[in-house]
Amino acid sequence: MNTAYIITQKLQRQLKKPWGTLVRGSFKETTQILENILREEKPPSIISVGDTVSKNLVKNKIFPNLLIIDNRAMRTAIKPAALPADKELHVKNPPGTITQEALNTVQEAFKANCRVKIVVDGEEDLLTLAATLYAPENSIIVYGQPHEGIVVVKATKEKKAEAVEILKEMEKTAKD
Repeated sequence: MNTAYIITQKLQRQLKKPWGTLVRGSFKETTQILENILREEKPPSIISVGDTVSKNLVKNKIFPNLLIIDNRAMRTAIKPAALPADKELHVKNPPGTITQEALNTVQEAFKANCRVKIVVDGEEDLLTLAATLYAPENSIIVYGQPHEGIVVVKATKEKKAEAVEILKEMEKTAKD
């Protein structure tokens, strides 16, 4: 039995807003600001969620420990990016959901002790919650905010608790 957490309309509206610190600007500007944040914070792990943000980080020599992609940008299929990883995992995660399989795969990625790329068949957006929940404390999760910049989430105890609360608010279904 595979549980799936499905986003409600209320949560969808809530999560359209940045779930961390919004860094506005071009890729170049946001990358420079992110480099400063990483230099100051020295996070135990860097996680990127989304194809465009992952590609831009790697292009600018920031190599996330975990990259979560779905080979889509703005919901349109794109050519898979050549993103360096020691291990590649695949998971099904339909749009608007977080499957138990996806949660387990994110958890597994953090236990791998190497650079991992998770390729999602479906949609990766909500896996920011899973990454925050399972990342080592004080890790930095980065995702794109369309037409604005990037969002930087620090995996603090408070943010992890917030991720748990959001999961509790989601509708749950059981699938075979």
